[in-house]
Order: sequence, then structure tokens, then C-alpha cells
Amino acid sequence: MKFFASCGKGLEYLLADEMLALGCTRATATMAGVNVEGELIDAQRAVLWSRLASRVLWPITEFDCADEHALYAGVSAVDWEAHLGPGHTLAVDAHVSGEALTHARYAAQRVKDGVVDVLRAKTGARPDVDIESPDVRLNLVVRKNRAIVSIDLGGGPLHRRGWRRAQGEAPLKENLAAAVLMRGQWPALYRDGASLLDPMCGSGTLLIEGALMAGDVAPGLQRHGAALPTRWRGFDNAAWQSLVEDAQRRRDIGLLALRPAFFGSDADARILEAARGNAQAAGVGHVLDLRPTPIETLTRATDFGPRGLVVCNPPYDARLAADPALYRALGDALRRNAPEWRASLLCGDDDLARATGLRANKRYQVFNGAIECTLIVCDPIAPPQRAVDAPPPTLSEGAQMVANRLRKNLKKLKTWREKEGVDNFRAYDADLPEYAAAIDVYTDADSREQWLHVQEYAAPAEIPEATTRKRLNELLAAARDVFGIPKERIALKTRSIGKGGSKYGRFDRRGEYLVVREGDARLRVNLFDYLDTGVFLDHRPLRLQFAKDARNKRFLNLFCYTGAATVQAAQGGAASTTSVDLSGTYLQWLSDNLNENGIGGGRHRLVQADAIQWLLADRGDYDLIFCDPPTFSNSARANDFDVQREHVRMLRAALMRLAQGGSLYFSNNFRRFKLDEAALSDIASIEDVTASTIPPDFARDARIHRCWRLRRLGMDAR
Repeated sequence: MKFFASCGKGLEYLLADEMLALGCTRATATMAGVNVEGELIDAQRAVLWSRLASRVLWPITEFDCADEHALYAGVSAVDWEAHLGPGHTLAVDAHVSGEALTHARYAAQRVKDGVVDVLRAKTGARPDVDIESPDVRLNLVVRKNRAIVSIDLGGGPLHRRGWRRAQGEAPLKENLAAAVLMRGQWPALYRDGASLLDPMCGSGTLLIEGALMAGDVAPGLQRHGAALPTRWRGFDNAAWQSLVEDAQRRRDIGLLALRPAFFGSDADARILEAARGNAQAAGVGHVLDLRPTPIETLTRATDFGPRGLVVCNPPYDARLAADPALYRALGDALRRNAPEWRASLLCGDDDLARATGLRANKRYQVFNGAIECTLIVCDPIAPPQRAVDAPPPTLSEGAQMVANRLRKNLKKLKTWREKEGVDNFRAYDADLPEYAAAIDVYTDADSREQWLHVQEYAAPAEIPEATTRKRLNELLAAARDVFGIPKERIALKTRSIGKGGSKYGRFDRRGEYLVVREGDARLRVNLFDYLDTGVFLDHRPLRLQFAKDARNKRFLNLFCYTGAATVQAAQGGAASTTSVDLSGTYLQWLSDNLNENGIGGGRHRLVQADAIQWLLADRGDYDLIFCDPPTFSNSARANDFDVQREHVRMLRAALMRLAQGGSLYFSNNFRRFKLDEAALSDIASIEDVTASTIPPDFARDARIHRCWRLRRLGMDAR
């Protein structure tokens, strides 16, 4: 069954990971939530254990909803006796978009009317409405004339943990506090013996959440306990009781073993009393050390432990008059007193984050209610600095040669990059034969930090390993010198040649993604975990051409990889997109890319299949087709693929799906590839468009790929 877990914007990917960790079969991030696949007990477990979800919604009906009459009719078609018992109270939350239904409260009223009328007709009695504490809370979403009615399994907002007794002027939601801690990797740090410090702790939300995490306390345990979160008749009461008993056992063990590793301070002594009360209510008061201390007189972190995490939610909204000087004082205090610790700081915006003067390794956009905030992670808070009088490291003669070539290339590309707005590009590609590597530059779309992706080409066998290692180190030293980038932002790969081309494999398991911008699109790249990053930079011109040409067209992307071309076509106004790939990993990546751009709905179809077999079975028409197959691939789920051997059969099948006046772009990077034009001459006109698809940063090696435009000859019956 599919269900939906909602969350604040910016927490979607963390929540997707959490849903998978809780045992769900599949979790796909979308705007302000996650589409989840699993069983009812998985959803109930999420109600009890999710630290990030706002609500867990179990759908019971879905229908077309063009107007209020369709809404009422769709709700009235449900057998509500299966969901509500005699005497149950009811509440409806509604979220609507579109032109037909514009008022959420009215839509909620019509849902209530439908439920009440059905039950009155069948039982002679109607449920009462209880907005605050209903027995069953329903949730309505209407989007693009489609309505989904769900049971709110948690009975209300899950960020309310049940321990808050008092709060400051601008309380932090508990699920956002959990995200701040998770981004700082707090659970793993605690297991390694670290401490937690909040130097502006307010009413204690971050410290209490951190202690409950460390103590293995289910966030829904105090909110619900053994009581049912909903009296919906479909709820598995026995399973809930079993989940609660297990959570109680884990809580008792966890709190007993909890270390006193939680330290907080605040300039306002009165608010610390509220923090103490909240901590006592949460059952963690015995492990919190709270002190009335202004940020300027912060105690050295070594008093709290040798290592740890600083978390903080300094003031930033209009009511609290965000002051850049306060952020500067916070940054200065942390550099002085906790230079070797990690920090996860929730700042009001990018300007306030920069006001701290801290260098962020990671930067995330999140929402605290309606307020868009910037979450920065610094690790460590103050990296060791080179002595002021120490001369910069001297580059060797070889490194200096590479540095000079890099600067020459950057100067040559500068005018083009500024004119075209290119952030991600190839800066070097074995320009000096002895230094055989490619250097690609990626720019974070939000922080504007640059990252390098360095691919070392396999050296000839006769070159001694010590020589290749020395040259690689010289190339890396040159790159760091030219770009001023720390080694933490350089991903290094070695590409070895195997059958059919380069071997592709997994290199790391960081799971870290960088969002970059290409034209109007935002694309997720992974620089460390795979040989390729998720975006082939040499295809940039072709993707941007799709963005221009795709308006109102049906776009098909075969061997779609991570779907960058699909995103560009969708951003360009494609009437529909269909993306086909055999890899579930790549399709998930594509789904994340679409979500990153706010693109979703039934118009954008993702198909996990062998591309050729799918083409032979499909009967759709497409105005614009992109086919960029691998040189060679094998899979347990499909026949081996060789582009030279299979391209005629593949292209003929694709041309049969091409609509009148449409274009098929076929590309591949197999350097010995020969297009069999004679075998296609009876069905297609063929134009080599390679030159127009090679960007300036790849001009040095124009053989990076070949590309042809094919158009169907005639439109005979299919």
C-alpha cells in the first residue's frame, strides 16, 4: 500500500531515509513530504517513531474532482461505516489548489457533509465534529482536479511530542530540531562518546530532542503512549500495542544508560527555568546541564568533553529582530571555544549564516513554519589555519605547469561562461599528456561553493606506478592552488578501461548530493559515490536545446540515466515526459531531480524496463525522442546490450514511435561506433549534428560523443 508522510519543506530527503530505516519498502521524496510504500504496520510504526514527519496519511479513496459537486459525490461513494464507529467524533483538514476549489475550509465542510449524510442515511445517527481531539481525523488534498481523502493516523501534528510545558517567543518545532541534529550527525557522534552543546538553548528544544534520540525514546511515545492515536476502524490496535510495548522497553533501557552529555546556556535565566521544566517532563532532566551564560562568555567546549556537536537556533524572525552582530558574536565564540567541534546552526537566511563568519561544509534550505531558513553544518568549526607568516606551499615544476594551463583554460572560458551562465564545466582534460586526467567544476546552486570532480585516466602499463602517483599529486596540488578549494571538496576517481569502454562502479557510500543549476533546472549530483556524477556535462547544449524545443511536446527519454534531459524538457513546458531505464537507482534519482524542480503528476512517467523491449511493446506517439545508450551493458534482468550491434533494431523501433514532424536525437560516446545509415535509409532522414552539441569546454576533444538527428520518412500505418 502507498501512504504519505508530510514534513516541512527541506526535510524531504532526510524523511525518505528515515522511512526506509523504519522498514518501509520504498520512499520517494516529493514537495513537503515523502510517498511511501509499505504495510499498515509500517505506517503505524512511523507515527510512533518518526522524528521528522508532520503527519502520516493513509489514503482510503481517490477520485476525479473538478468541482464541489464531484468532491461531495466522491466522498459520498465511500462506505463510511467501515471507517467510523457509532459516537465517533470527526475533523477534516483540507488543502486545495486549482481554480474550481479555492477555499480549504469550504472543501473540508463538503467532505464533512458527505461523511455525515452517508452515516445518517445508513445508521440514523451522525458523527459530531471535534476540531481539537477527534476520534478520526481526515485529510483532503485536491490538486490538478484529483482528490485524495486519507486517514490521519497520528490524529494531528506529530511534531508535538507531549513534553512541552513552556516555550519562548519563537519555539522551534521538534521535527525541525531533529533535522538540525541529524544534519549534524548527532546520533553517531553520541555513540562515539561526544557531547551536545546549545549556547542559546532557549526552552531547550534541541537539547531535549538530542537526549531523546540518544536515549532511544520513540518521539510518539509520550504523545500517545498506550492510547490509540486514532479510533479509525481500520487501525490495527493489537499491532499498535505491540509497537508501544517494544518502545517502552527500549526507552527504559536507553534512559537508564543515558550519559549526562547535554549542555545548554542562555542569557535569559527565566527561559532556562522553562527548559528545565520541559526536560523534566520529557524524562531527561537528569542529564541536562543548563547555565545562565551570555554568548560572549561561553565556556570552552573542552569543559564539556573532548569532542562534540554545537547546535543552535539563534533569533532570526521579525518578532525577535534578527541582529547580524549577534550571529557574528556566536561565530566568534564558537571559533574561540569549540574550534575542533562540529556545528549545525539554523540561521535566519544566507546573509545571517555568513554573518557568523564560519565556513560551512554543507548548506541546506529548510522552513521553520512559514519562515525560510538556512541550515549550515561546519566540520570542524575552525579548521587549522596556516601561520600568517608562513609562505604558501611551493608548487613543483610539474604542478606549476598544470596550474598555468588551468588558469589559461579558465581565462579562455570566462567570457563564454558568464554569457551563458554556465556553473558546471570541464576545466581541464589531459591538456598536458603527462597529467592525464579530467577536472570538472561543479557549483552549489545555493551556497555558490565550487567542488572539483577529478577523473584520472589509466596510465600506460610501462609508466611506473610511483611516477603516476607523483603526477596525480602534482595535478591535485595545482587544482587546489588555482581554485582555492580544500581537499574535502575534491572527489577523485580512477577510470580504468575494460570491455566496451570504461568500467563503472561504486566508489564510496557517502550518500551526499550537491544541487547544481543548469539553465532554469536544478539537478542533483553525487560526486563521490559513483564514477559518473549524474550529469554528463558534454550533453549540456543538447539538454538546453530540449528545454527550448519541448514546449507542448511529448518527450521520450530512452536509457534516461538520472533524467537531466527529462528535467530540462519538463522545465521547457513539455506536454508529457516518459523516461525509461532498467536501473531503479537511476529512476529514483530522476524522481528526486523532478521533485527538486517542483515537477510531478501523471504527465511525467518513469518506466523501469529494458528500453528496446519496452519500445517494441509501446504504442505511444512522441514528438521528441532522446536516445543516449551505453556502449555496452549487461544485467540479470535483460539481454546483454552492445550499441554497435543493436543500434539499427533500437532506432527502427524508436522511429516507429516518432510522431509526424518529430525528431529523434541519437547519441553515444563509443569512439569506434559506425552508424549504419544504409540500414535506416528506408525509414529515416539522418543528419549529423555533433558539432552543434559539443560545448566550448569540450572543444579540445570533440570526439567526446557523436550525435545524429533522425526524422521519420512518411507516416505509413504502424
